[in-house]
Amino acid sequence: MARAFASVSVGEELGPKTMPVGRGTLVDYANASLDQNPIHQDEGFAKSVGLPDVIAHGMWTMGAAATLVSDWAGDAGRVVEYGTRFTAMVVVPLDGAELEVSGVVKSLDEATKRATVELTATAAGQKVLGRCTAVVQLD
Repeated sequence: MARAFASVSVGEELGPKTMPVGRGTLVDYANASLDQNPIHQDEGFAKSVGLPDVIAHGMWTMGAAATLVSDWAGDAGRVVEYGTRFTAMVVVPLDGAELEVSGVVKSLDEATKRATVELTATAAGQKVLGRCTAVVQLD
C-alpha cells in the first residue's frame, strides 16, 4: 500500500535496515547486471590491484540502499528520483558484510505530494554513500 501524504512528516525516520551481502550475492548481481569485473568476485585479483578484498558493485550498493525507501513508500515505482555519490567501497570478506541504511524525511511538497528522503548508508562503520537522496511520490 502506498504511503499517504497526510501520514508523513518532516523528520520522520526510516530504518535502520541491515542488508547482508555475501560473495554469492556478488556473483548473482554480476550475472544479472553483466558486470563481470573480477574485483567483485576474485579475491586474488582484487588484492593484486590494491583492494583489501572483493568489493560490492556500486550499483548493488545503491540499489540495496534504495530498498529502504521503496519499502517505506509501499511501491518501488513511487521513487521518482534517486541519486547519490559513492564515498567508500563495501568490502566483502569471505564471511560476508552488512550494509546498514537509515533515512529521514527532509522535506515535503504539498503541491506535488512528494517527499524528499535523505539516506545514510554505512558498511563496517564507514559511510559508503554520500548526498544520497530520493524523491517519493505519495498519495
